[in-house]
Amino acid sequence: MLKYFGVLLVIGVLVVAIISFQKTKAVPNEKDLLQVKSTSGDKTKKVILIVVDSLMATAIDKGIMQKELPTFQYLIKHGQYYKDLVSSFPTMSVTIDSSLLTGTYPDGHHIPGLTWYSAKDTKLINYGTGPMEVIKLGVNPVLEDALIHLNGKHLNPEQTTIYDDLAKEGKKSGSINGLIYRGPVKHTLSVPLWMDASTSLPQSLEVKGPDLLALGSFSDPLTEIEKPDGLTHRMGINNQYSLLTAEYLIKNNKLPDFLYIYLPDLDKKLHKHGPNEQNGIKATDQQLQSLLQSFGSLEEALNQAIIVIVGDSGMSKVLPADDNPVIELSSLLKDYQILRQEEGVAGDTEIVLAVNETMAYIYSLKSDKLKDIASNIRTDQRIDIISWKEGEWINVIGDEIAEVLRYKMNGNLTDPYGQKWTVEQAPDVLDLSINSEDQTIRYGKYPDVLRRLYGALHSHSGEFLVVTAKPGYELADKNSPSHKGGGSHGAFGHAESLVPLIISGTDAKPEHLRMVDLKAYLMKLVTKQQPNIEKGR
Repeated sequence: MLKYFGVLLVIGVLVVAIISFQKTKAVPNEKDLLQVKSTSGDKTKKVILIVVDSLMATAIDKGIMQKELPTFQYLIKHGQYYKDLVSSFPTMSVTIDSSLLTGTYPDGHHIPGLTWYSAKDTKLINYGTGPMEVIKLGVNPVLEDALIHLNGKHLNPEQTTIYDDLAKEGKKSGSINGLIYRGPVKHTLSVPLWMDASTSLPQSLEVKGPDLLALGSFSDPLTEIEKPDGLTHRMGINNQYSLLTAEYLIKNNKLPDFLYIYLPDLDKKLHKHGPNEQNGIKATDQQLQSLLQSFGSLEEALNQAIIVIVGDSGMSKVLPADDNPVIELSSLLKDYQILRQEEGVAGDTEIVLAVNETMAYIYSLKSDKLKDIASNIRTDQRIDIISWKEGEWINVIGDEIAEVLRYKMNGNLTDPYGQKWTVEQAPDVLDLSINSEDQTIRYGKYPDVLRRLYGALHSHSGEFLVVTAKPGYELADKNSPSHKGGGSHGAFGHAESLVPLIISGTDAKPEHLRMVDLKAYLMKLVTKQQPNIEKGR
């Protein structure tokens, strides 16, 4: 989800309008390079996790069939290929990455979405959903939330990340352009001089992360590598920066035991052109080829490392403009006092909207109005699911079924992941199949929906609805970005929730195919490596 970093591009453009572009020389963080190398040297395989934003199995399969993705084809032929890993919910990168790196759903890691409302701070939190929202909210608040509070405050301090846990095992780790990077080692983020005119943030921000922290121009331990000029390139929030940094570590024998690499570029193309766009994945294949060739050859890459490639979320096709695909929530709720993004919460404010593309949180600051709000929203035939919590119960309503589905944790029904539930009436609302004889639940078009929806509804405090749009449609507030005729995500249907997972260099298999289970799997890959590992795999 490139939008998280898209806010930085907006800020850069604002700066250019104020001052002329000037070269700035950052000080390389040589400490990172000294401390990142695995202490086990060449005796064990390193684990490299590559997260490709909005990577989809349909695009991989089509590209391989057309003989246009030789790198993906090689890795799949020499490894494991799964097409149905279940992402987190909402299907937005900050939430997904938080689940991946903590091994918990939002009720555990406390990052509800790319935008959400903090009842404690009485403010709308936005990590950078789009240019107009950044301008309305103000550059400083968005930058503070994205650069300081996301990892330092909002991510549950009581929940350890994979970087924390690997350090306890004596393992070295690194993050390149990761959205979520919190770990045990102190680092300094530096606000570039050319960004100073647009923000009052201090030039240096102390954060904690893994042994190596590379975050574009904010934390660049490899400034000696020559990078292309230009605004977006100089920010470093792109595939090229991520890959150049990783290739340097490989070629200079400085790989940590675990390295996270984030590749954001594909997402932008799919948002614009829709999920059938193929040029982006072709470029990604070529970039992966270059990365693996840094080991000397593709075969040698799998001798020296375990390569894990995963998408964070998929995308659903948004209908063209003529089909009225954008659902303006403020229009549906015009009889209520809705918080305007440029204003603060007032005594008469009744509703706050936090739109995450195809899903949204709708907050009622007057708790007795929640069901009335749900009734108003339900009148739009483009709305898919509306849900809210009521004590220990979760209520869910849909467009086509009049009844309310009610469910809660624990009970006699077991789902495919061993989770226990009690479900009362109308299971069809969430396309659930219940077998009364063996007391099991099977999921239909909404994978792992009971746990994922529970996680979102318990991710933060407040009285709110979770709302999703039907396939082809997108939710919006006044200034929300839209993707008419393109692609979008956020909701929990198949297209947005099921992502590919490619594992090469090991026969070890994940226990469950869910994003939330990857942390435990990766921990085992890193910590169970034995000295003098057999070559040739």
